[in-house]
Amino acid sequence: MATTDALETLRVRRDGAVLSADIWAPPMNLLGPELVRDLVSLLQHAEADASLRVLVFRSADPDYFIAHVDVERIAAYRQEAARLAGEPSIGLLFRHLSASRLVTIAQVAGRARGAGSEFALACDMRFAARESAIFAQPEQAFGLAPGAGGIQHLVRLMGRGRALEALLSADDFDADLAEHYGWINRAVPAAALDAFVTALAQRIAGLPAGARGLLKERVDAIALAPVSEFRRDSDLFLEASRDSDAKRAMQNATRRGFQTREGELELGHVIADLLAR
Repeated sequence: MATTDALETLRVRRDGAVLSADIWAPPMNLLGPELVRDLVSLLQHAEADASLRVLVFRSADPDYFIAHVDVERIAAYRQEAARLAGEPSIGLLFRHLSASRLVTIAQVAGRARGAGSEFALACDMRFAARESAIFAQPEQAFGLAPGAGGIQHLVRLMGRGRALEALLSADDFDADLAEHYGWINRAVPAAALDAFVTALAQRIAGLPAGARGLLKERVDAIALAPVSEFRRDSDLFLEASRDSDAKRAMQNATRRGFQTREGELELGHVIADLLAR
């Protein structure tokens, strides 16, 4: 059985039937091969332990939950995902997370853009720090479309019009607006967020276990898109990322601080400046 002892980018702790994982992948929690590798190992470990019922994801970085994918190592992180998904696709890895018997909760502070947002969306529930959480699907600014479930989840959660607003604008959404639109379950004051999520996780873990898997299965039958749709989005993202226009857009953004910790604190403004040129 997989263990959590050798994880480099996740700080794991257990409290009864609840396992918590704090994301720590400096300098800005990019979703690269190391983090994907550790997420796969964590899921293998947690799903193999029948006594675990709830998995909570937090970030050890107050500014970034998961920034987005590491665009310089797409092939490498996709290959790590194949260890669990069976195919080189983080979209299929994230769908595996959604369909897991475990109840998964994303506790978001800081920025969750691109695949960071899609990872949170793949969790069963999302709760965010009102003062600091930011959500975005910025792929459109680079000539891409979300490839890890963002389209599938946001349309179902928000409806067509709001999903198109979020996806086509490539703009940042603060926690209050994300709550209003349905991107997240709740925006909670930062000082109260940890206690709220901990109490909810323990409450869920403490309830009778018999119907939990059946309940998730029935909800997923209604609300979770089939594997084929996630596979299609993943393939389209990979194809578009090879396009010369997409590469040029990323190069322009890189000159403005894309994929740097300081430059991405205000990525929404960077994108707006690039579009204005």
